[in-house]
Amino acid sequence: MSTKECEKSFKPYISADKILPEFTVVSIILGIVLAVVFGAANAYLGLKVGMTISASIPAAVISMGIIRGLLRRDSILENNMVQTIGSAGESLAAGAVFTLPALYVWCSEWNMGSVSLVRITAIALCGGILGVLFMIPLRKALIVKEHGVLPYPEGTACGEVLLAGEEGGVKAKTTFTGLGIGAVYKFLTDGFKFFPSEIETTIPGYKGAAIGGDVLPALLGIGFIIGPKISAYMLAGAVIGWFGLIPLIANIGSMGNVIMYPATDPISQLTHTDIWDYYLRYIGAGAVAFGGIFSLIKSLPLIIVTFKDAMKNYSDGIGGNSKLRTDQDLSMKVVLIGTLVIVLVMMMLPIIPVGLGGAVLIAIFGFFFATVSSRIVGLVGSSSNPVSGMTIATLVITAILFKATGNDGQAGMIGTLTVGAIICIIAAMAGDTSQDLKTGFLVGATPRKQQIGELIGAVAAALAIGGVLTLLNNAWGFGSKELAAPQATLMRLVIEGVMGGNLPWALIFIGIGIGVAIELLGLPVLPIAIGLYLPIHLSTPIMVGGVIRGLLDKKLNNDKAVKSEIKAKIDSGVLFSSGLIAGEGLIGILLAIFAVTNVNLDLGISFGQIGSLVFFVILTFILCKYSIAMKTKE
Repeated sequence: MSTKECEKSFKPYISADKILPEFTVVSIILGIVLAVVFGAANAYLGLKVGMTISASIPAAVISMGIIRGLLRRDSILENNMVQTIGSAGESLAAGAVFTLPALYVWCSEWNMGSVSLVRITAIALCGGILGVLFMIPLRKALIVKEHGVLPYPEGTACGEVLLAGEEGGVKAKTTFTGLGIGAVYKFLTDGFKFFPSEIETTIPGYKGAAIGGDVLPALLGIGFIIGPKISAYMLAGAVIGWFGLIPLIANIGSMGNVIMYPATDPISQLTHTDIWDYYLRYIGAGAVAFGGIFSLIKSLPLIIVTFKDAMKNYSDGIGGNSKLRTDQDLSMKVVLIGTLVIVLVMMMLPIIPVGLGGAVLIAIFGFFFATVSSRIVGLVGSSSNPVSGMTIATLVITAILFKATGNDGQAGMIGTLTVGAIICIIAAMAGDTSQDLKTGFLVGATPRKQQIGELIGAVAAALAIGGVLTLLNNAWGFGSKELAAPQATLMRLVIEGVMGGNLPWALIFIGIGIGVAIELLGLPVLPIAIGLYLPIHLSTPIMVGGVIRGLLDKKLNNDKAVKSEIKAKIDSGVLFSSGLIAGEGLIGILLAIFAVTNVNLDLGISFGQIGSLVFFVILTFILCKYSIAMKTKE
């Protein structure tokens, strides 16, 4: 079926001959605000727990609440433009925080001073713009022609939310309520210090074993969003580490004056936290690296088919001078000139230290992985997109090439990381752009205007991300207990391992072995590996949220009377949880400002760990009760 035949067979909600307000001043300003807000919140979240949330649906419901509820404007296309711009901030932030914090760590270790904000902004801008440009010629091949074949889950769900626009006020209130509660809770625990945000206890008679939890709203919200299965996988990884490997190392170390690299003190003198820091993190990194690369290998048949189909249909993307409003893309002249300019900028600017070879690698790998990312998120959604695997593969190849050509040492490491960071941002942005264009296809948006909106969102988020990263690093430091930055730490280890060969490879291969065993059992490696890599304190509250979601889903699935209605609407509990995450993330940024400026909010009143448990139980009850109430109303 040709593109035009597909256009004729599918009728969007707003027909091509109907003109509604779309690319307006209101939609642009509100979209930029949400791009920065969700970008900052997701940056904090990604650095803390190694995952981000999709901003498309929360941005859509907030947009409907403001545009329809407050401003009394009635255009689904205007709402769609807001979520298009707003969601770009989350995707760019994800690509940045999964890689660039390694640069801050290196600058500190090598006494190179502070990281240039201009450098971070330039890297983010190049990746964000290329991610959008590379997706433009693929829209007709993947979105239009493959309609009915590639579901694009998040894009389709966001379209359903927009189509249920008359309920936007209620849904926006749900998100804002969660945001307010998450913000107040975070301020009480980490601002006023009324109760500690982390609780922990060792297990008597079981040397080295400990269990605890970061009783925070974002973790509870994440658990609710990802559901019981993924939450359980993460907790399983944590159990392997904190009830298996750490006690094993502690007990072996207690048999003598054993010193094992990378620690410099005897194991018998290390706490369970030290053992996690010196040993378990490397084992977890090996498992995560295996999971990322193996997920990419498993996707190879899909990658080959995707790239073959994309090239076959590339001419459809070039012939984009359609008279239909819903079939108009940015011209290929803009795409080609824009891409060429970015490649030349990367080659010539010293603040983007990739050189000619690196710029060429970015252009080749970037378009390839943009195509792969767009197809994979179309099939299985953004959460299953192996961006980490793509980035690791890029880093390994780039590091080998750079080292072979004599570009090694500190300069080679920074250059390799820069290539990987731009590729990571490209893949993340291409996936988000695909989901947004799918939403636009369903509701009848103008693709050309959406693509401009994506570029605006990418630029806005890129201008903000450098300040956010610098602020968070100055407040707590990347790789710390507060901001573990798991993916960025892994990327750093990969580069250092290839360039310098100074990694504890035995620990890395232990992690790879665990990953292989998990894969042989038919279980998903990445969530278990992430749980193994991160402290157990993060997995336990996530599991609480997952259990609540599982119980509610089971109850609702058994209620046949409302099952069909629920399928057509967004889960109010997910919106409330998204609000919890955004609220904590924004207050986390605010507290970082206070930390940098030496503002102490501690009132000297603390209810201790008992208070932490009480407040977390109250928060859990609110989430559970609120979700049930909202679901019943729907």
